[in-house]
Amino acid sequence: MASGIKARMMRGTMWIAGARVLVNGIAFASTILLARLLTPTDFGIVAIATAITTIVQSITELSLAEALVQHEDPSEEHFHSAWTLNVARSSLLGLVIAIAAWPISLGYDDPRLLPIMLVIAAVTALNGASNPKLIVFQRNLIFWQDFAFSVSQKVAGFVVAIGVAIIFRSYWALVAGMIATQVCAIALSYALYPYRPRLRFVETRELLSFSVWLTLSRAVNALNYRSDQLLIGYVLGPKLLGYYTVGDNLAALPTREAIAPLTQTLFPAFARLSQDVGRLRDAYRRAHALLCAIAFPVGIGFAVVAQPLVLLLMGGKWLPSVPIIQVITVVIALSVLTMPLQALAMAAGETKVLFGRDVRNLLIRVPFMLLGLWIGSQTILGAVMGIIWGRAASNVIGNLLNMLLVRRIIGLGVGEQLIAVWRTGVGSAVMVVAATAAQALIPDGGSSGLLIARVVVAVASGALAYAATLAGLWVAQGRPDGAETEIITLAGQALRKFRPAAGA
Repeated sequence: MASGIKARMMRGTMWIAGARVLVNGIAFASTILLARLLTPTDFGIVAIATAITTIVQSITELSLAEALVQHEDPSEEHFHSAWTLNVARSSLLGLVIAIAAWPISLGYDDPRLLPIMLVIAAVTALNGASNPKLIVFQRNLIFWQDFAFSVSQKVAGFVVAIGVAIIFRSYWALVAGMIATQVCAIALSYALYPYRPRLRFVETRELLSFSVWLTLSRAVNALNYRSDQLLIGYVLGPKLLGYYTVGDNLAALPTREAIAPLTQTLFPAFARLSQDVGRLRDAYRRAHALLCAIAFPVGIGFAVVAQPLVLLLMGGKWLPSVPIIQVITVVIALSVLTMPLQALAMAAGETKVLFGRDVRNLLIRVPFMLLGLWIGSQTILGAVMGIIWGRAASNVIGNLLNMLLVRRIIGLGVGEQLIAVWRTGVGSAVMVVAATAAQALIPDGGSSGLLIARVVVAVASGALAYAATLAGLWVAQGRPDGAETEIITLAGQALRKFRPAAGA
């Protein structure tokens, strides 16, 4: 990887890391506080509406931001055309959602869905007015604006949602938070990069020629990753869906936020190397190893402390979400094995590959979830866990097939991809043993003090065991180039940045 691009990636990663730390904290606090103020049914009914809306939105997603990033030199007409297409699409989409609101509320036999979906339809129509020129920052690997953008809109959504929840104790708090987030995002997009849009369709064909496969891919992907919510909501009801939705959100949070600073820089960085397969392969290999070194201990470790954390932060009424969190957080951590594939395929112009991947994942995932539902149907919670285990099985198969796609695009073999993370895998296994054993030393009990002690002891012992195992294996192998090298480089750069300030 060229030193200039790598340096900008690192600076961008630091900006995004700062944003994600704050966003992560706000999102976590929001989920915990809303879980205490609202009921699982409240979360479930809003999850049904948002799942349906997300699927409809994804079917018409134009992926124009990616097309503008990938374009060598976008003109003003490209930005005007992108804005015009987004406005037209979101307006039509809002109308479709509004028309569908009543039939959907009848289908789920829940009249509460009607007003929720009408409000979401209005928010959807508004969404298309966002400023497309924000991608100028991303194209140039400048990410300070991501900090201002993501943190500000998250704060707005958090404040509004908590305020409405405290006053009304209603599921409308979740909807109000979504509205505030969207309005803030649109206003900030123009504040950060002044832009006067014009209605244009001049460059429509060129933009769509890149994004069409991404559009189809995201439509299928939305069906894939929202089908579980629709299935649980329809078959088992909003209360069980509430447990599942909150559990799923909490399970995704640690891993997603831990790796977000790096994943958000991958596409523009890979795009700059797309004409040199050797450098692109090396960049992918390094990113893949580093992501796994972060995601495995964070995600798998979260599963170990899920029970005391849920009891401590959300209370006993949310205990049914614990096994959901434990399985899903491990599934998400393991999916990072091939997470850079998305950025790689887009940078290489292989967007058709992503569509094929997502169709395949859908055809694998849904049958496995239905099988799991059937196997666990003796009890309601068993049915939910059956769906989750089906999701886990399909993820294992999907990861293997994704590795084959990586080999096809850049020639990095499946064995090479697995060998790059074997030390991380061993370190994570040792971490689980150490954290579980340490947690068992603290007596079981419902007091906050004991729960805090179990979490602290487990996290400290697990982190120490992981770091020691990873370092020991790395040194024993002669310090080969890998995730450890990247971590040391990042740490060195951070120290050099702070050293002058410390000496001043």
